[in-house]
Amino acid sequence: MSGPWRTVARVLTEAFQPPIVVTALLLISPAIEPGFPGTMGFGLLGALFVCVLPLAYVLVMIRLGRITDHHVSDRRQRPPLLWLALISVLAGVGVLQLIGGPMSVSVMIIALLGGIAVLAVVSAFWKMSGHASAIAAAAVITVLMFGPAWLPLLVIVPAVGWSRVVLRAHTLGQVVAGSLFGGTVIAGLWWLLREWML
Repeated sequence: MSGPWRTVARVLTEAFQPPIVVTALLLISPAIEPGFPGTMGFGLLGALFVCVLPLAYVLVMIRLGRITDHHVSDRRQRPPLLWLALISVLAGVGVLQLIGGPMSVSVMIIALLGGIAVLAVVSAFWKMSGHASAIAAAAVITVLMFGPAWLPLLVIVPAVGWSRVVLRAHTLGQVVAGSLFGGTVIAGLWWLLREWML
């Protein structure tokens, strides 16, 4: 596919790339506890460890020629990045606990940690879509947090999946698997942790 549809696909891919989606999710994560929106700063701190530091690593590796692009399209380049992201995420949880941040932010980070761990293992064998996983998890969690009025947000999930297939970054199977993984496993883990820890 070429022309304007490919441009739309590129816009969707860039606008809903995992670091942006996860940052937004972490910013709203304290909404299930008293003090929101004043507690959004803790979500931003979480995003520093979950999104900003791993992305900074990617950009440095691109400059050094060790990673091809910021979407880490080469499956073989993904495992080291994902393991580094795991370490960064664990550090973020530790810092939030030390400063007495809202447990809801830590719950979100731990759920994402579980997702990153699975993606790290799967990426060694198969290129499941990180874009699809992130947007599906974010959409489902947002609906669970704020109620049925947010159900239209789920339309973004197939739109982002479509963009990844059009750009030939993933097969349909990889996108579907990523969507199901994010929307059920990551969102389900978040739900269970919320019930257990809050």
